[in-house]
Amino acid sequence: MADFSGDNVLGVILGGGRGERLFPLTKFRSKPAVPLAGKYRLVDIPISNCINSGITKVFVLTQYNSASLNRHVNYAYRFDQFSGGFVDILAAEQNYDEQGWFEGTADAVRRVMRHLETYSADYILILSGDQLYQMDLRRMLQQHVERDSDVTVAACAVTEAEAPSLGVLRTDPDGRIVEFREKPPREELDRVRMDATTIARAGISDRRKAFLGSMGIYVFSLPLLADVLAESKERDFGKHVIPRAIREHRVHAFIHEGYWEDIGTIRTFYNANLALADHMPDFDFYRSDSRIFSRARFLPPTKMFNTRLDRALVADGCIVGDSEVVHSIVGLRNVVKKSRLEGVVMMGCDYYEWETLRRKVGDTSIPLGIGEGCRISNAIIDKNARIGPNVTICNQRGLVEADGENFYIRDSIVIIPKNAVVHPGTTI
Repeated sequence: MADFSGDNVLGVILGGGRGERLFPLTKFRSKPAVPLAGKYRLVDIPISNCINSGITKVFVLTQYNSASLNRHVNYAYRFDQFSGGFVDILAAEQNYDEQGWFEGTADAVRRVMRHLETYSADYILILSGDQLYQMDLRRMLQQHVERDSDVTVAACAVTEAEAPSLGVLRTDPDGRIVEFREKPPREELDRVRMDATTIARAGISDRRKAFLGSMGIYVFSLPLLADVLAESKERDFGKHVIPRAIREHRVHAFIHEGYWEDIGTIRTFYNANLALADHMPDFDFYRSDSRIFSRARFLPPTKMFNTRLDRALVADGCIVGDSEVVHSIVGLRNVVKKSRLEGVVMMGCDYYEWETLRRKVGDTSIPLGIGEGCRISNAIIDKNARIGPNVTICNQRGLVEADGENFYIRDSIVIIPKNAVVHPGTTI
């Protein structure tokens, strides 16, 4: 039985596809590049989990709208040249044997396998680039070795309401997966429901969580992964590769007991961000053993005056004056003047703007940030947005979905897209 260390494990982070359910946040960027908590990107989460677990050889597979993701990774993750660590981009490419784009999670890994096999790794750790969680991945790898597994699938306990949107698995008393169903309909959930004995053995305290949902995180022994992907042209791990591996190989579940959120929709993204501003959030940025790394920007401290904050996260380099910010996130370099924000996720700005650099909009110069006299609630403000004075954004008509000239509504949440301009006095 082989042992593992950070040196014989390769991390592979899947950059995701078009991210249509996160539109318009993915109009100009890939899902893993979507800003998180005002100063991070979603891809910082799996990369940080790898680094905190001693895994410092990491590839990020990219394809769709990948420019900003590539730029962020290249600026943020530069290891000492003597350490041997790296976070590298592997983009979709054409060659004599392969044409076209990645066509699924397994297809993406298959197409880059020739690059992975050049490293003397024993294990491949496959992660998603659009999830929010903190995990010591060494525990999963150690279990993989101790149980002599061919494949290990990370799973967490979920409720009956959550199960139909996930891959759901069932295990035997030894933790070996005996059944896996991708997004099962509700009428078939009883086939993969855990009994009380299994729930107790797994240490799950919430008895409402009677299902094991796949987190889309896998450990493969490298030779087996190469063989499995070479034997067929199956495109997706959850739909194709894992179910077949369960029939033919030793596949075990690793049960993650902490917080995990799949950022798949505007609503989950919005809720997960605002939850970070709670008094005791399930995801803890303040853990010294699980720090979240990102790009070092060397911004000045945030300046605030005559301002009330309640359950708010305010990132570096902001100026907030004469305002009220309630249960909201104010991202990097934002300016907020004499306004009230409640339930707002502001993603920040990419640059500062002086008087002479303001963009002219008709006869009015509208600077970056939030102008005076605005009232904004239940909204996401994407990067570099310009909100003029006396604007009201609250979805006052209660629309679930709509498209406007300078806004979108998804899941009843108003989204002001990147680089948008909202003219003074507008009501949305």
